[in-house]
Amino acid sequence: MDLDLSNQTILVTGASRGIGRAAAEALADTGATVAVHYGRSEDAAAEAVAACGRGARAFQADLSTLEATDALIERVVDAYGRLDALVLNAGVAVPTPLDDDTQSWGDAWAETMHVNLRAPELLCRHALDHFRSRSPSGGRIISVASRAAFRGDTPDYMTYAASKAGLVALTRSIAREFGTDGVKAFTLAPGFTRTDMAQDFIEEYGEAHATSDLALNELTEPADVAAVVVFLASGHADHATGTTVDVNAGSYVH
Repeated sequence: MDLDLSNQTILVTGASRGIGRAAAEALADTGATVAVHYGRSEDAAAEAVAACGRGARAFQADLSTLEATDALIERVVDAYGRLDALVLNAGVAVPTPLDDDTQSWGDAWAETMHVNLRAPELLCRHALDHFRSRSPSGGRIISVASRAAFRGDTPDYMTYAASKAGLVALTRSIAREFGTDGVKAFTLAPGFTRTDMAQDFIEEYGEAHATSDLALNELTEPADVAAVVVFLASGHADHATGTTVDVNAGSYVH
């Protein structure tokens, strides 16, 4: 099976750390040119660019703002002249305790929904314009959601679960509507993965909570998710467009 992606330019959001960093490096290892998006971690993004090589560049954009989000796809296309795939990985998990005051609760919901759902929708809108202009070659969208979209989450993180459920519906809608333009769209649903985001949760609830329902003996690593991103980007799974791939050590199967 040929996983040579040397003819592809791929934008990975949130690529300075965690799953995004692992995906960017894995894509580069198979030949892709990677646009490394980051929000605040300029030094980490520079390290990711150096690790990727192959013409990788860093693109800063605060996905909590409409203006920065709106311009990102155009900036990448202007830099490379093309975009073949979009990996929607950037996300936040802001706790929303029920006893928060209404203002704090509303602010947390707004930030979570903007970064996890509104920004992907806007990025997809511009990516679709580009992909459809290249029909029939089109392009691919790979959304990193969460098992929480399907099984829910703790009360403090139900905002996160709701945002990821919206991302699943968005991705499936794109797959169903734009396949004739050559656009394929997939969702990944990781469980607990050894990232900074998960570590915050583990510190709050304990590692036993994170691992107690796994079918496997170890926590999922970013590389485990990255391998699936590469496969989906390769084109070998195009007839699985619209599907969700669970990468959660068997902790949730549907």
